[in-house]
Amino acid sequence: MELFGSTVLHLRQAEAITEADVHDVQISPLGDSTATSIDRVIILCQFPSLRSQRAAGESNNTTTGGRERERERERERERGEHITLTHSRPINADDGKGRSKKFSKRMDEEISSDSENESADPNRKQQENEDDEIEETPQEKKLRLAKLYLEQLREEEDKKAEQESFEADLIAGRLQDDVLEQKGKLQRLIAKELIAPDPAEIRLLRGHKLPVTCLVITPDEKYIFSASKDCSIIKWEVESGKKAQKIAGGRKGTEARHVGHTAHVLCMAISSDGKYLASGDMNKLIMIWDPMTCKHLYKFKGHRDAVSGLAFRRGTHTLYSASHDRSIKVWSVDENAYVETLFGHQDMITGLDCLSRERCVTAGGRDRTVRVWKIAEESQLVFHGHEGSIDCIQLINEEHMVTGGDDGSISIWTVNKKKPVSTVKQAHGSHGNTGLEQPYWVSSVAALHNSDIVASGSHNSAVQLWKCGQGFRGLEPLFSVPMTGFVNSLKFSNSGKFLVAGVGQEHRLGRWWRIKEARNGIYIIPLKRQAQEQEVVQ
Repeated sequence: MELFGSTVLHLRQAEAITEADVHDVQISPLGDSTATSIDRVIILCQFPSLRSQRAAGESNNTTTGGRERERERERERERGEHITLTHSRPINADDGKGRSKKFSKRMDEEISSDSENESADPNRKQQENEDDEIEETPQEKKLRLAKLYLEQLREEEDKKAEQESFEADLIAGRLQDDVLEQKGKLQRLIAKELIAPDPAEIRLLRGHKLPVTCLVITPDEKYIFSASKDCSIIKWEVESGKKAQKIAGGRKGTEARHVGHTAHVLCMAISSDGKYLASGDMNKLIMIWDPMTCKHLYKFKGHRDAVSGLAFRRGTHTLYSASHDRSIKVWSVDENAYVETLFGHQDMITGLDCLSRERCVTAGGRDRTVRVWKIAEESQLVFHGHEGSIDCIQLINEEHMVTGGDDGSISIWTVNKKKPVSTVKQAHGSHGNTGLEQPYWVSSVAALHNSDIVASGSHNSAVQLWKCGQGFRGLEPLFSVPMTGFVNSLKFSNSGKFLVAGVGQEHRLGRWWRIKEARNGIYIIPLKRQAQEQEVVQ
């Protein structure tokens, strides 16, 4: 029996192997019930002595078979292969040819060469290396988790920094606008974006029997309050154009029992938070209302003539009132109390306005002065410029204002100069026979706060919109909106989305003319911007 490497055999079946041929023997009980504890061994054999032993025994054998066997053994020795033969059951030495065939078959089935082991070794080594890499000590795990945590923190801080930078830019822009607004130098240039509205889009809301004299828009721009010479106040829904509520006017002589006005209502004002609505009439009374329910709250008495102007200081419930008695009074609506009276004008006051500063501006009618009242300092600034009666006034921002008068001119003022910065004469044209022409009176003005847009109204069948020049120097006409009748009041919405005009057949302060074809009511004029229209078209 020839052996080509190592074999696992019963000791009894390994008798053909000489002792010199065994280099190492490891006894390994395999737990076979048919064998004893030393029945099975792993015989790791190398056969370096086979060639010399066989050469000594067969030195005289010159047959071809002997040489072939010797060459085969030579090749086996040179290769030095280790072949493991595994026998799973005892082999009887007396089996003869049957034993030899079965043994050879078992050897063919279970021989594995070193080349196969070598090809498997790299994969096994790679797996062992990967296992070594995955296995880490507790300190290494803590370090790895700490690095991951720091990386997450870094990413979060980067995102937070980007967001804070963006918010800081927004806040900086807002703060800058607020500072400019407080200084009276904020001017948003939006006039160039406006386009003339389509006449079909202008809505007329009718409900008053007599000419509309004044109006206000709520801060949320959902409602409009209008008042008239018929002594009534109507609350309108902007979106639907329907009447929400009406405070009916009373007849003369019913003041004691009627809740409301019994004389022409000349002016109105609403607080910046929409909590209070104030209205003043020809009967020297100031009424305070709840805008939500139109419930009457207070009645202020003190003026000795018609109340012609009202304004709330922005962000407060302090109310300023002007009268034909040439005085200005300060009221605290929260406390239902009178505060003080200011004097200075030489003629009846026709208009009043204020913003957030503790000051107000007034138009002095035929004394041809505009005055800025500094309430805290108890002082006033006097401005001259118009050639006739100054009938209306409106603040553009804290430092600039616009006025209109019966001389047909519109003027832009700054508190730093005693004279107008800019004046447009005969802003609405003139009428009358040749040589006797008279300008159209400017009966109302309005300004979109902190912008470069101004509007004016007269009785020349049009509302004119103007663009203020850089630094409020100069006035350029933008476009006109056809409108028949006396435009007695104009108001921009806070967002600048629409302009409201109160129109009547007569001037709000008298009956010098009467335009029969005019309709008493309010017109809602949408203000479209060119950029927005282009976006919609696209």
